[in-house]
Amino acid sequence: MKIILYDQPQVVGQLLPFTYTRPVSEIRVGILKISEKWEHYLGDSVGWYTQPHLRAKYPYQESSDCLIINGCFCPNEQLVSAVREMKPGQALYTRDRWVAIRTDRPDWSAYEKDQLKGFDNVAFEEEVMLIEQPWHIFQSNGRAIRADFDLITKGRTSAKITDPHTAIYGEQNVFVEEGVEVRAAVINATDGPVYLGKNAVIKEGALINGPLALCEGASVNMGAKMRGDNTVGPYSKVGGEVSNSVIFGFSNKSHDGFLGNSVLGEWCNIGADTNTSNLKNNYTSVKVWSYARERFVNTGLQFCGLMMGDHAKAGINTMFNTGTVVGVGANIFGHGFPRSFIPSFAWGGATGFSTFKLNKAVEVAEAVLTRRNKTFTETDRQILAHIFEQTARYRNWENA
Repeated sequence: MKIILYDQPQVVGQLLPFTYTRPVSEIRVGILKISEKWEHYLGDSVGWYTQPHLRAKYPYQESSDCLIINGCFCPNEQLVSAVREMKPGQALYTRDRWVAIRTDRPDWSAYEKDQLKGFDNVAFEEEVMLIEQPWHIFQSNGRAIRADFDLITKGRTSAKITDPHTAIYGEQNVFVEEGVEVRAAVINATDGPVYLGKNAVIKEGALINGPLALCEGASVNMGAKMRGDNTVGPYSKVGGEVSNSVIFGFSNKSHDGFLGNSVLGEWCNIGADTNTSNLKNNYTSVKVWSYARERFVNTGLQFCGLMMGDHAKAGINTMFNTGTVVGVGANIFGHGFPRSFIPSFAWGGATGFSTFKLNKAVEVAEAVLTRRNKTFTETDRQILAHIFEQTARYRNWENA
């Protein structure tokens, strides 16, 4: 049986800018990506049915028995049990949303129109976590860290933190993989688990509150304040003050400055003393730009910070207003607050924007990946080229 994680077009639109560069199920929430959660639970690798421009990087294989899972759903034991019990020709629903279908003849065009015909519908009544808006990523992160922590540490023995100058509270809620280095830090896991991935580093004077996921090769810099419900993705670096934020991976927020209720994609860089506002002065709920609605929408949240797509950069002392959305490959700098919706491949700040030309953006991406011993492939270039063309209409200064 082949497991295929499916991207519903309407969910893809709602989760932009993060889904410009990845399938929905490649979003990291908690310790693991959604796809990795399913692989852990089902004990098998997955494929993806995603947007055409991503299929070369995220392929799938059809077979005579396909289990197709809606990629915005995060698995738990009850949901996985229901999925395992599915028979060919069945569709699993929760309320008005389909979760999974099992078939020998996928009809992708019908699924794209949300038309599931000829299936025996099975109801799933239990609570389930799904990610279908950008703010759901940080909003669900504390709960997801707890669930992933139980999933990947069950039956395993943690390595020890042997540094005599590190204080640990709630040690039973701390799990340490091999190669972790901690020096003169304070780790408080009484309010939630702390997961330290392989070869992760916590430097001197860092203050850690759980829940925290510090993934493989990630590091917390000297004197950082990690205030809880945070995920630092693989090979990312954080410093300053961070609260209820998710960094997907290979991104840097190394210096002082506040990041709260925010999501950073991959290959982002946040300059020194950059700050995000996550609370309006009048305490009203935050509105953010919706690509799906093509207007600002009310999140219903009092706390909401920065949503930044892959390969975006912010210069030193940048100030992001509450609920700012930054597209892929944007480069923001200068004094003052820039606009709250910054399109992909924008170059500038509060005083105005021009277009970050594709060839220059590709040069930067190649240089950044080379520093991490990664290769920027022709497929990666084609993905950025597609996004550059797709997002041109948002760069309205080009026609001014």
